[in-house]
Formats: sequence, structure tokens, C-alpha cells
Amino acid sequence: MKDLPIVSRPLNFNQRYPCPSCRVGKIENMPLMEAMFCDFCQEIFTVNLQSQQVKMPSRQPPLIWHWNGYNWDQGQIEGMELGWGYAVAGIAFVMVPTFLIGISAYYLPSSPMLFWIPYIWTLLTFVLHLAIVIWVFIEIYQIPLAAYWQAVARWVSSGE
Repeated sequence: MKDLPIVSRPLNFNQRYPCPSCRVGKIENMPLMEAMFCDFCQEIFTVNLQSQQVKMPSRQPPLIWHWNGYNWDQGQIEGMELGWGYAVAGIAFVMVPTFLIGISAYYLPSSPMLFWIPYIWTLLTFVLHLAIVIWVFIEIYQIPLAAYWQAVARWVSSGE
């Protein structure tokens, strides 16, 4: 059987598209409005057909996704572009305190009975600083963890 070519389709109000936010539901036109809503996560998106973009105005600053004809590009924060500087700052925020605690544990050993405390302290420093960076990333991009868990729960319950 011959494979059919995949045809790109422009963003319009007459079709359903995958939700750019939760990636589980479908977004479709809201009657009498220039907006779309997701049938799963219940988010409302304003639509700009000229630039092929949807915007999530429910958070500030809003996230914007661009439709490329096949799927949504990575969501971007309106008026802000995250570059290499933020990545370097996040890595430094995790590694510098961990390095300082580890070096001090190495050069200033504790009593033989409590030798494990500096190692645990170093590990906790790394894990907690990494958790802070991940939490900030999730907050910035509003990753819908609850929607993912709901989708997994629906999938598991339908498979039984």
C-alpha cells in the first residue's frame, strides 16, 4: 500500500487540534468567539489566525504557541526568551553549592562515628537545589502535571 503524503493544514476555527498545553485533549472553536478551548484541561486560548498562534491568557505572562501546519512549536513566554544564560545560571545554582559543601566535607572531616553526615548533606544540597530549578521551570512553562496524572489514570482504568 502506498503511503499518503502528510499535508500541512493551516490553523482555522473549523478544525480540531491537539492541545498545546496538556498535549492530551483537543482544542476546538468556542461558538461566537475568536477563541478555542481544550476538552480535557479546560484551558481557553485566544487565536491569531494571521500569525498562526494561540495564546493562553489565563497565566501571566501568557504562553504562546505557533502552529507550523503539523504540530505546535515549543511554547514561549510572551516578551521573554530563555537563552543560554539562564541554563548556565541554573547549572551554577545546582553545582556551586554542592561543590562548596563537598569540598568542605572533604577538607574538614567529621568524627569517625558521624562520617556519613557530610556525604548526606552534600547529596541533599544537590537534590534540593536541582528540585528548585525543576520547580521554577515547571512554574514558568506551566507544565500541567495534574492533567498528565488524570490522563494516565483514565488510560489505566480503561485498560482494565
